[in-house]
Amino acid sequence: MVGQSASMTARHWQIGSWALALLLISPLLALVGEALASEYRLFMQLWQTVLWDYIRNTLLLVLGVGGLTLLLGVPAGWLLARCALPGRGVLSWALMLPLAMPAYIVAYLYTDLLDYPGVVQGTLRGLFGWQTPADYWFPAIRSLGGASLILALVLFPYVYLLSRTAFLELSASLTQSGRLLGASPWRCFWRITLPLVRPALVVALSLVAMETLADYGTVSYFAVATLTTAVNDTWLGYGSLNGAAQIALCLLGIVLLLLTLERISRRRQQVFQKGMGLERQPLLPLPGWRGWLAAGYCWTLVLAGFGLPLGRLLGYAWLHGGDSLNALVEVSLNSLTVALLAAGLATLLAALLVFAHRLNPGAASGLPLRLAGFGYAMPGTVLAIGVLAPLTFLDFRLNELLAALGFEEPGLVLSGSLLALVLAYVVRFLAVPLGSLDSSFARISPSLDMVTRTLGEGPGGLLRRVHLPLVRKGMLAGLLLVFIESMKELPAALLLRPFNFETLATQVYQLVKGEQLEQGAWLAILIVLVGLLPLVFVNRYLEPERG
Repeated sequence: MVGQSASMTARHWQIGSWALALLLISPLLALVGEALASEYRLFMQLWQTVLWDYIRNTLLLVLGVGGLTLLLGVPAGWLLARCALPGRGVLSWALMLPLAMPAYIVAYLYTDLLDYPGVVQGTLRGLFGWQTPADYWFPAIRSLGGASLILALVLFPYVYLLSRTAFLELSASLTQSGRLLGASPWRCFWRITLPLVRPALVVALSLVAMETLADYGTVSYFAVATLTTAVNDTWLGYGSLNGAAQIALCLLGIVLLLLTLERISRRRQQVFQKGMGLERQPLLPLPGWRGWLAAGYCWTLVLAGFGLPLGRLLGYAWLHGGDSLNALVEVSLNSLTVALLAAGLATLLAALLVFAHRLNPGAASGLPLRLAGFGYAMPGTVLAIGVLAPLTFLDFRLNELLAALGFEEPGLVLSGSLLALVLAYVVRFLAVPLGSLDSSFARISPSLDMVTRTLGEGPGGLLRRVHLPLVRKGMLAGLLLVFIESMKELPAALLLRPFNFETLATQVYQLVKGEQLEQGAWLAILIVLVGLLPLVFVNRYLEPERG
């Protein structure tokens, strides 16, 4: 009877995990329903006029950013993994710093430097006596190419980090065998090393592509028409949630295509290495100017993606710092409130889902975890529509019901409140605590569960008194990372924030859009400082290098 009762309780937890997963995937279902169950007049009009331009620009942007991140990140990853460089220990984590810089802030700062009224072109005109733009040629920063370059400067650390890890894990015997067969070092790199790290590069490029598709601030500031801007323009410009949902479905289709290609690429290539990289290759010495040149290349990436933008922000803060200090407290409290609510709720839900899977191990019980974590692949603009559609429907039905009962209509109590924003953050970032808690729960011995159940404790007591104390570090890591991501999130916040409610990201973006970032320098610096925290975690838990 005890075993039957435990089985029934475990089944209840499984049913609950499925219900929770369906609730978390409901924005996607609502998006599909909103897109398919409405008229297509506006969508067809856009299709026949400008939508193909949006799609073309989106694909070109993804290809451009992906290609540039490969060109920037792979050499840096190889140099830090295989070569003895001056300052190698510092560079190994410094190359991750650009990830802390929001791309739209970097876009503003480089535009201030490189645009026609900027310092660079102004200096060139003074040196050479040029008077008008017709007198010389200078690449336009406000362009598709400029957006690709800016996004590549802040996203190349994905390629650097994953390629460096892959290079470090390569077995030394592979390249040694190639050299014994007469291949030059360059030929060994192209024929042996690069194919072996291709799976890691594919994963890195998929992350870069999804971040590129999710970007709104940079492409909007540079006036590059992509599907992300099309969603916002259709929603806010045409006032059509249905048309925006249909375009968002196109954007989501590209994301799913990228994820599918990434999985197929990994499935088709299986690489087995003797020793799994335990016998690491000795570091290649780069004496004299070669070492300094290689280190200079890496430091140039750090300065271009992090050092120079941060220096400009500090300069703005020194000259105009008082203008942003007044708004700092209020906007920071808004961001803090939303981020704490989202982080706490996401971590709690992740713990419940992982625990339910532990009670019911198996492929079928793991499906709710994958469904619940799918929101991370949805761009913020797409997710915003998916969240707003059902909440707006519920608001209308609630107002109709209360009006029929003779009560005053409360208005948009769901879609117009913080609930919509917090829900979007939870769905978007739930995959983060799911990953950290899944690994933490996996380290707990099953014997502890059996002993606790033998002593008469139910699943609730087992979770509360045994598991949660043991996984508190994983919970803290997940909570902190969701908190940081929520503080930085821009597209969903722009579309779902309540009236007259600004977060750090939306306030800084409004200043960027109005060419007034100088007045919000401290707000931007605070976003950068918040973004540095996960990099500290990553650097702390990286495998120590040898040599």
